[in-house]
Amino acid sequence: MNVKTFSYLALALPLLTTVSTAKADLLASIKSSGVLRCAVYSDVPPFAAPDTKTRQLVGMDIDLCQALSKQMGVKAQLVPTSVEARVPVIATGRADVLIANLAYTKTRSQQIQFSDPYYVAKEMLVVKAANADKPLSFFKGKRISANKGTTSEQSIVLKGGKPVTFQDAASAFLALEQNKVMGFVTNTMTATKMISQAKSSGINLAMVKEPMALEPIGVGMKQGEPALLTAVNSGLKAMDEQGTIDKIWNQWLGPNTDYKMTREEHVQPLSSLTFQPLD
Repeated sequence: MNVKTFSYLALALPLLTTVSTAKADLLASIKSSGVLRCAVYSDVPPFAAPDTKTRQLVGMDIDLCQALSKQMGVKAQLVPTSVEARVPVIATGRADVLIANLAYTKTRSQQIQFSDPYYVAKEMLVVKAANADKPLSFFKGKRISANKGTTSEQSIVLKGGKPVTFQDAASAFLALEQNKVMGFVTNTMTATKMISQAKSSGINLAMVKEPMALEPIGVGMKQGEPALLTAVNSGLKAMDEQGTIDKIWNQWLGPNTDYKMTREEHVQPLSSLTFQPLD
């Protein structure tokens, strides 16, 4: 090898190293650093919110993040985020995974990739108790309230109702109490709490049994990271089989909490679910 050729190779080595590093997959980087950067809500109880005494983030999603990190053999690093920023924080690479009660939608699936869901949330129709035994078809063409710009609003359109939207859930719920609408759509958790609150005020409400829409909840990740997706799915499946997810669920959402919810679905491929994705 002559001196000139050696010089060219020497100059090329840093470039080759840079290219190689750039192509390294995210899972390898996580394993190398020993840290899983996990985006969670900054203040959305019971998923993630500051403890009133310690000010440390606690909640269902915090415990899920810690358990998933342990399953993957690394430590968790929490990245607090807002509802509005939870998808961008993954798309821009500021966090490795997103565990923030993230529902699968068509739009989000184009921005990030989803793990196998670990539970299926439901958009439920809350009505006056006398109408609770009616089928959803009864409410077609009827005025139904929801938060503006939410999947709850989308589900009303999906089922043929007339959406009446508000900026917050309390106002949308009040419209039902004041008979300005025939129903109010929200997730099961919110519906359960609001029905209980209304009862204490002498107003009898109930949920229609059939869901307005199904929303698979999973872990969000950057697109184009198949190794990480496989690792997260494997970790969730193991946590499910070990009873870890059920234990976390029961602590934060279960029958002995204010939400009184039972986890009915287990970790399974998204393709195995029968549902109509919302936009």
